[in-house]
Amino acid sequence: MKKEDFVYSGERFADLQMLRYRLNGFEDLTIKQKTLIYYLAEATLSGRDITTDQFGKYNLQIRKLMELVYLHFKGARHSENYQAFEVYLKRIWFSNGIYHHYGCEKILPAFDEQFLRTAIADINPDLLPKAEGQSVEDFCQELFPVIFNPEVLPKRVNKEDGVDLVETSACNFYENVSQQEVEDFYARLKEEGGDDNPPSYGLNSKLVKENGAVSEKVWKKNGMYGKAIERIVYWLEKALDFAENDQQKRVIELLIKYYETGDLRIFDEYSIEWLKELDGQIDFINGFIEVYGDPLGLKGSWEGLVEYKDLEATKRTQAISNNAQWFEDHSPVDSRFKKKKVKGVTAHVICAAMLGGDEYPSTAIGINLPNADWIRAQYGSKSITIANITDAYNKAAHGNGFKEEFVIDDATRRMIEKYGDICDDLHTDLHECLGHGSGQLLPGVDPDALKAYGNTIEEARADLFGLYYIADEKLVELGPLPDKKAYQAQYYTYMLNGLMTQLTRIQPGNQIEEAHMRNRALIAHWVYEHSKGIVSLIRRNGKTFLLIHDYPTLRGLFAQLLAEVQRIKSEGDFEAARALVERYAVKVDKELHGEVLARFEKLNLAPYKGFLNPWLKPVFDSEGNVVEVEVDYSETYAEQMLRYSREYGFLS
Repeated sequence: MKKEDFVYSGERFADLQMLRYRLNGFEDLTIKQKTLIYYLAEATLSGRDITTDQFGKYNLQIRKLMELVYLHFKGARHSENYQAFEVYLKRIWFSNGIYHHYGCEKILPAFDEQFLRTAIADINPDLLPKAEGQSVEDFCQELFPVIFNPEVLPKRVNKEDGVDLVETSACNFYENVSQQEVEDFYARLKEEGGDDNPPSYGLNSKLVKENGAVSEKVWKKNGMYGKAIERIVYWLEKALDFAENDQQKRVIELLIKYYETGDLRIFDEYSIEWLKELDGQIDFINGFIEVYGDPLGLKGSWEGLVEYKDLEATKRTQAISNNAQWFEDHSPVDSRFKKKKVKGVTAHVICAAMLGGDEYPSTAIGINLPNADWIRAQYGSKSITIANITDAYNKAAHGNGFKEEFVIDDATRRMIEKYGDICDDLHTDLHECLGHGSGQLLPGVDPDALKAYGNTIEEARADLFGLYYIADEKLVELGPLPDKKAYQAQYYTYMLNGLMTQLTRIQPGNQIEEAHMRNRALIAHWVYEHSKGIVSLIRRNGKTFLLIHDYPTLRGLFAQLLAEVQRIKSEGDFEAARALVERYAVKVDKELHGEVLARFEKLNLAPYKGFLNPWLKPVFDSEGNVVEVEVDYSETYAEQMLRYSREYGFLS
């Protein structure tokens, strides 16, 4: 398929727009590299059910039930109830369960209970995902309150201040334990470990209390999620024979060993060796990584990503990473919190070849790993910016009317049209490549000291680092920034998003919950309050617009806030973190929110977007060797999701 013929936008439903990403340059890879990508892609898709189960105890049952209804429904498919049912199923697929992928509130169906009862009656009872010996009626009585009652398990991740976050969150990381019991359990493990470089306790397990005793159910090959992990390992073992170099092979071998043992110290060893592998063009992420899905920030959601380098675009990120020490030395934070020697900072622009788990269908545009602070300090970090994902976003958004509706004037719009895309990419580079890897904890500070506020503070720290440096003439000198005033496009769009337009993702009456949204709100509202009129919201023709009077002074405010956020992180100042987040990052102005929603609705745009994966199809010779990997972009959303359930539905 020619690049100019590629269709980026797919179907739309509810608040979601499906997109496609193109595998630019895939045809230029060797057959060995394509085969490696194929096997790693299979390992990436094999963990799908893990993520779904992590996101809610009943998610797999409900998804399997709804898929059976979809396949066996005998009624009128044009009816209002059925159309609502189909949207509900598509939302479950998108969110890996019954909770909104971003807001974490339960997705309530717009069809009635009787519709579902009638549909279930038409299905062979032996096909239903019910317990052995359970009657259909008991099955319905168990699931229907979870599906239909807004008061039953209402939120996947609760971050409300002053309540037990574990008991009020529906994520499937804990069972029969309180927040205090969780915190005590892992505090005891840290104390008993007595290690200066502790593993990320709790990252790969479910914590349960049975018969009065609290213990972990470890996610490993012969443990919890074993059937899915067994298939992940199977495909990783296949990939070993096609590794590009010995270091890449060692990385895969260590990941297999970690999955087989569940030993978090082996995961740390794997992470360190993964950092050292820089020569191969193919790379991947596979495992229990990010902790945003846990209200306490301990448990890693399963995710997968297969990637290959965009060699030309990587020159941009290498210009930054090669000067990491300069950026650290010139950061506006207290010298006590700076790294004296920045180690191992590497960054690449990549093309995603396959998304999985918590990276699918909604995905990040940049990633920086590993997350362990001590590994970052001693060995560094590896960052990626996902070029073909951002390209798809940009192509799909072209001419959608958003800037005309929300940007204050033609001059500002022209500035954003000229510099917006490159500044977005550059801010992502700075955030991932340098921001997350910058700074240091003071000796003795617990990496988990900020508890439920840790994710928001960390994302704010990385964003502020990027905002401060995107205005630095050093970037013009190094080459990534084309003009010394180009940064103004990023400052305007960032502040507009944090103060106003990200509110399109919030339902009326709700507060801000998601860590990245809280981060942006925190920065924008703090700066707005402290700007003394440099940043203002004005009314024109009955609409609210953002006006920035002084961009250089705005940079100074970002610097001031960065210094404070780094202090909070470095000192583990929980009370300051809570005060900052609760004051600036959570609450929503109802009047402004209503206005933004009304203006956005007129544009007929979906506030959230996600991606269909390409279908990688191996071609074999008569001896069973892969001789080509074809890329098929034709699969519809429902076709892809149902195929994934058939081929990768390893958990019951």
